[in-house]
Amino acid sequence: MSMESIYDEKDVSLYNIYTHAEGPKGRLPFSETFLRESPSGHIFGMTLNAGMGWNPERLNDDDVLILSTQGGIRGEDGSTIAVGLHTGHFELGLQMRAAAEELAHHGGIPYAAYVTDPCDGRSQGTTGMFDSLPYRNDAAIVFRRLARSLPTRKAVMGIATCDKGLPAMMMALASMHDLPAVLVPGGATLQPVKGEDAGTVQTIGVRFASDEISFDEAAKVGCRACASAGGGCQFFGTAGTSQVIAESLGLAITHSALAPSGQPIWEEVARQSARAVMKLKEKGIKISDIITDKAIENAMVLHAAFGGSTNLLLHLPAIAFAANCKVPTVNDWAAVNKKVPRLVSVMPVGPVNYPTVSVFLAGGVPEVMLRLRKLGLLHEDVMTVTGETLGANLDWWEKSERRKKCRERLEALDGVNPDDVIMTPAKAREKGLRSTVTFPVGNIAPEGSVVKSAAIDPTVIDEDGVFRHTGKAKVFTSEKSAIKAIKDKKIQAGDIMIVMGGGPKGTGMEETYQLTSALKKLPFGKHVSLITDARFSGVSTGACFGHVGPEALVGGPLGKLRDGDLIEIIVDGNQFEGSLNFIGTEEKQLSYDEAADVLKNREIYPGLRPNKDLPDDTRLWAELQSISGGIWKGCVYDADKIIEVIEAGKKALADKKTLGF
Repeated sequence: MSMESIYDEKDVSLYNIYTHAEGPKGRLPFSETFLRESPSGHIFGMTLNAGMGWNPERLNDDDVLILSTQGGIRGEDGSTIAVGLHTGHFELGLQMRAAAEELAHHGGIPYAAYVTDPCDGRSQGTTGMFDSLPYRNDAAIVFRRLARSLPTRKAVMGIATCDKGLPAMMMALASMHDLPAVLVPGGATLQPVKGEDAGTVQTIGVRFASDEISFDEAAKVGCRACASAGGGCQFFGTAGTSQVIAESLGLAITHSALAPSGQPIWEEVARQSARAVMKLKEKGIKISDIITDKAIENAMVLHAAFGGSTNLLLHLPAIAFAANCKVPTVNDWAAVNKKVPRLVSVMPVGPVNYPTVSVFLAGGVPEVMLRLRKLGLLHEDVMTVTGETLGANLDWWEKSERRKKCRERLEALDGVNPDDVIMTPAKAREKGLRSTVTFPVGNIAPEGSVVKSAAIDPTVIDEDGVFRHTGKAKVFTSEKSAIKAIKDKKIQAGDIMIVMGGGPKGTGMEETYQLTSALKKLPFGKHVSLITDARFSGVSTGACFGHVGPEALVGGPLGKLRDGDLIEIIVDGNQFEGSLNFIGTEEKQLSYDEAADVLKNREIYPGLRPNKDLPDDTRLWAELQSISGGIWKGCVYDADKIIEVIEAGKKALADKKTLGF
């Protein structure tokens, strides 16, 4: 490469350079008192806004900040100039524009700021996954800093879609206790007319390696799986679940989660949300009036009714912490799942794998809430961002034209009965829908673990409704070695895969969808169980047990298992209880307590250590979230606890120096 190839300056107009311009016409609309008494930043802010082209006559309007995870660059004609990291943030600029125009129409000055987000699908099986969960805390911090950097803000809107950016946005908005705020869910991508969804298509590599799909077919389905340019994946994973949680909290307007990205009804959600945030400002309704302990409980109920992603066990506690609400415990989650029926048929757990846009057309969150209100499972007196209570919202929804038209559209377009997508409790029981998640404990997981029990293949569950699997452990110290064993056909029916070192200290608590999807696509995969201290994608299915605590690298029993150890797994789908226990070996079986003593006295698994590519940023995150309570507290940063530990450490080091050590 030469300098001439870089500086190819044939256009002489490049040098028509100016050093002065006239500047905006008009005058700033401040008063003498404002000019005399205001901070210089407030005054200069007006100058900046005029310089960016805002009408000087309207510079006394209320400042409203729009935060977004927008990524990529779209041309005015919709063409792609630069791709984003995923479809979920690629079209958000359309919603931002719609919201901004509406805010201006209602007397606001819209500001826009961005913190784009990564894609867990893109980083599956790579070192990029080491930054996935830690990114959430970082993004929430930056969103909060951006909001505080506009000291004249009167309200905040957040627009986000996917796995980490949306939880980060909710954490940020939840922490703005004294401000009105509204979340706009970024919607869902469309299902291809012919092809596979964005979850299934992530298995084409392992299926090709197993001779289950041709090279030509893999290339075709891989190309068309994301059938529209924007929105979260079509399956009900972490992105979809997070959108449902936002609406369930009352943080997003009624019937806004899972809308089809890029379509008029999706864009209108942004305009409606802009009107809502201005209404909140006028009525003096703050975010602390909306996100309350009761709102958190409602969100947990909807998580169970939808069959949501287990990743929300990390995110909802973090949102509660940010809002100064009670942080839900494992026991709280277990209690909710015992009493709340699963009512939604959606991919990946079915029973019929309808895409998320079908759930939206069937009525989405408010339709599920209509079923739940009859069971007395909701706090209907909570305030929401519509400026009305949840009960009032549901009264409106039940008789609304929007409900009627959407449900009619689903039947006319796809021939799908909306009541087959969102069921009554009686119909759900008839179809065999089971509780979403179970939280097994035992001598392998004394602090707990989680399994999406609704996604265990029903053919491997005994007639009494209990899943039982006793088998030999095959131990792996990385996801990479585990996936290699599957591809090399070293995993057999009856095996129990132990993947240790995947917690915060090992990999930043990576997501292991590669493994769960590979097992699902194997002919005998339903007869293999997986136990790990890592986490799973929201689309994961099967007898896969994650979030095992304590994690292996802090001395958890999981990290002391060996190849050939006998493992007993029990998941009771009737009582919604489960256990993960080491019970000795085939030659010598032990009681649970005896086996626990064996693990206690064992050394950690040889060669188990943090991944050599773990970034320093993630190492720091792992320590800070551990001090703050760890994974079952939502992997948050508790500033008071962190400072306490740092001060204690500083004192200990000073004492050590004084003593001459």
